[in-house]
Amino acid sequence: MSVASFTVAVMPPAKALPPVPSGVQGTLDDLGTPLADVTFVVVDLETTGGSARDSAITEIGAVKVRGGVELGEFGTLVDPGAPIPPFITALTGITQQMVYAAPRIAEVLPAFLEFARGCVLVAHNAPFDIGFLKAACAERERPWPGFPVVDTVDLARRVLTRDEVPNCKLETLARHFRAATTPNHRALDDARATVDVLHGLIERLGSFGVTSLEELRGFAKAPTPEQRGKRHLADDVPSAPGVYLFEDARGEVLYVGKSGDLRSRVRSYFTGSETRWRAREMVGLAERVRPIVCATGLEAEVRELRLIAAHKPRYNRRSKFPERVVWLKLTVEPFPRLSIVRERRPDGAAYLGPLGSRRQAEEARAALHEAVPLRQCTQRLTLALVERGKAQTCALADLGRCGAPCTGHETPERYAGHAAAVRSVFAGDVRPVAAAATARIDRLAVELRYEEAAAQRDRLAAFVRAASRAQRLGALAGCAQLVAARPAPGGGWEVSVVRHGRLAAAGTVPRGAHPRPYVDALIATAETVLPELGAGPDAIPAGAESGGAGAEEMECVLRWLDGPGARLVELDGVWTCPVHGAERLRARIDRAYAPVEPSAPRPRRPLR
Repeated sequence: MSVASFTVAVMPPAKALPPVPSGVQGTLDDLGTPLADVTFVVVDLETTGGSARDSAITEIGAVKVRGGVELGEFGTLVDPGAPIPPFITALTGITQQMVYAAPRIAEVLPAFLEFARGCVLVAHNAPFDIGFLKAACAERERPWPGFPVVDTVDLARRVLTRDEVPNCKLETLARHFRAATTPNHRALDDARATVDVLHGLIERLGSFGVTSLEELRGFAKAPTPEQRGKRHLADDVPSAPGVYLFEDARGEVLYVGKSGDLRSRVRSYFTGSETRWRAREMVGLAERVRPIVCATGLEAEVRELRLIAAHKPRYNRRSKFPERVVWLKLTVEPFPRLSIVRERRPDGAAYLGPLGSRRQAEEARAALHEAVPLRQCTQRLTLALVERGKAQTCALADLGRCGAPCTGHETPERYAGHAAAVRSVFAGDVRPVAAAATARIDRLAVELRYEEAAAQRDRLAAFVRAASRAQRLGALAGCAQLVAARPAPGGGWEVSVVRHGRLAAAGTVPRGAHPRPYVDALIATAETVLPELGAGPDAIPAGAESGGAGAEEMECVLRWLDGPGARLVELDGVWTCPVHGAERLRARIDRAYAPVEPSAPRPRRPLR
């Protein structure tokens, strides 16, 4: 850290001046603090993840500037008190060894706050960096100083056009403004690059008449002319819970959202509180807002998912493609193997899923292979090929990781025992996988092969989470009808009718009214839902696009059922998780990945 010295000139007391006439026009300096006199502290953080709730700071870099002149720098690594994920190390280059001797955030935070005292904080994507700093203060019961904050992302989105830059990433803006430092995901270098980006943006803001700090902070927050000109679109939107759809002149759905108060939420799109660049662009294209009033918050959440999946609006980023899930499949052939597929079919095969990504499916498959020696080759192995000796062999047989059915060393009857073990795991008994993974982790830890043990732990975690999700969804989808109630926010009850995992009806019971007539009416008018893939716990509908319930919808229903005060009214089916299922291991896995508490004692390096 470099320290800059400051000289304060003390002026002699001046004589009393006559009052300024009220008709005299003030100068530009009277409108706010000139930018040339503002001291900015440009800050950047490197962290172990994207959320301040479950991640920690690994590096802080800051540069103090005023009037285009650098006054000082602040840079230090920070011990996060928890393991740094491998992908973070690959991105930033910060390893566990680099932060082992670094100070904790409790030691760094006071020094940084003193360095930035009385200044304006600047960051690229400020909510991320400032959010981590605020969380660090809150964890240590230290009041946040309330710095004025400037976000270079917001400024760039208002000042630059898509013709000038394709996006507002720091690397793109640094290249556009010819920054002297290239961003490289290290805190101090990124802060130096942000300084050059800030100066370039301030230079561009001069053409907009922005000369003071107050104008600078208000520039990105002010509503655009398109926002101001379309406030009338919210006039007919009711103040009720539900879903809203922004549509263009041709009727194409641009965006789908939900809210507990439709009118208030829609009106916020036409004010300065809406600072998202994509949302402002969407408002410029919108010609109408179509509200859909819903009886309960669960109905609004489910309707939002269904509408996004049906229309795939260009300005919605999540839930647009619910069909993009994967399944882990035990193939139907003489020597079955585990395959990752995009679709579940009624072909008699055993499936585990749906899984959110192919990477999770690959990790879960690797955990299963540790427990059951299924073949891992992709060839279609038939009895005729084995008898004629035409099947291809692989190195796994030599390593003892496969029984080599391709060479005839393992009979079809013995191999069928492995396939039966996998079907048992898919059905709900995950003990063999957990036992095999735990034994391997313990052996690797004894041999001080900690990175391999961590990789094995990640595989087990991926399998447990995938199996837990599949078992919860499968149990809900297997119920022909489930009727539940939960206390409504304003009194009374919210009632939901769920059939094979799909929300078939939703309504409310007024305060003081007898619930039975309302429940009977909901059941009588509920949507008819049929299982698509058989019956029982395996009857997971293929997805909302084909009339069933998607995985996201079923997870919404499960969250609602897990809410406070939820009561089961009627049940047609068996709603339960397997005794030896993955749900019992989920808490252990979550604890293993929980961040270390800041107050936990720091482990000492063993003497050698």
